Amino acid sequence: MEIIITAIGEDHVGLADPLIHYVTGEGANIAEIQMYDHDDVALFAMLLRIEHDPDDPERFAENLREIGRRKGLTVRVWSPDRTEPARIALCTTYRQEPALAVLRAVRDRILPAHVPLMLGNRTTCRGIAEQFGADWHMVGDAKGEVDYGRFVELIDAYNIDYIVLARFMRVLPPDVCWQFSGGRIINLHHGLLPSYPGMRPYHDAYADRMLTFGATCHFIVPDLDAGNQIICQTAFSVLPGTSLEEVVRIGQEDNEPRCLVEGLRRVLTRQVRLHFHHVVRRD
Repeated sequence: MEIIITAIGEDHVGLADPLIHYVTGEGANIAEIQMYDHDDVALFAMLLRIEHDPDDPERFAENLREIGRRKGLTVRVWSPDRTEPARIALCTTYRQEPALAVLRAVRDRILPAHVPLMLGNRTTCRGIAEQFGADWHMVGDAKGEVDYGRFVELIDAYNIDYIVLARFMRVLPPDVCWQFSGGRIINLHHGLLPSYPGMRPYHDAYADRMLTFGATCHFIVPDLDAGNQIICQTAFSVLPGTSLEEVVRIGQEDNEPRCLVEGLRRVLTRQVRLHFHHVVRRD
């Protein structure tokens, strides 16, 4: 089975070796290893993707966490190869449509998943959380700034597999991205990447006199320019003279939700996976 191990903590010498020696000593095959050393903040982070079938998975994970405790690292052990439905945390700000589409797709068994948790830095989506039986937690202050310590605590407390940013209008800090790296954070962007990044992709494309607009579902990785993390893109075309307001309406109400559901379907059914910051088709 595929197992993803992440470790993050204050940078000093001798952090990676004990973890690597343990997994190889247990007979695991290392398929991917990444390490990050940021001098400005003295942050160490590592990702290991291994192939291994431990006799006792919980003991295996606890031994890794104990190595982390001795070294001052927070270690997480997670596998996408699970028989039970994946546990999703939906993160929202203002737009309800993407999160609602995911909740309906889960209800209708289009997505093999469960949504036990919704996080918001605004209260707009609280009602749909209650409607679909997901626990709602507000993680933003009066200005919408996120308490990322609380954010991480809730993700761990609910044993979340995938963090889904359903038009969550905040950029996750690098340490959060590293803690849940390896393909566990999925974002919906309301424009076609790489041509239209930023906060106003509809407006930018419209200013360029485009007649095709779209949305992108992609994995989040700690390094913004690391490569191709696109899972799915969907697009729609309009006639010349269509107003910007109509373009935005079609995008928000129809295209963005459709893109997110299809992207999640590809991930949850293991059609694609993230490997060395690139999305690859799974055999």
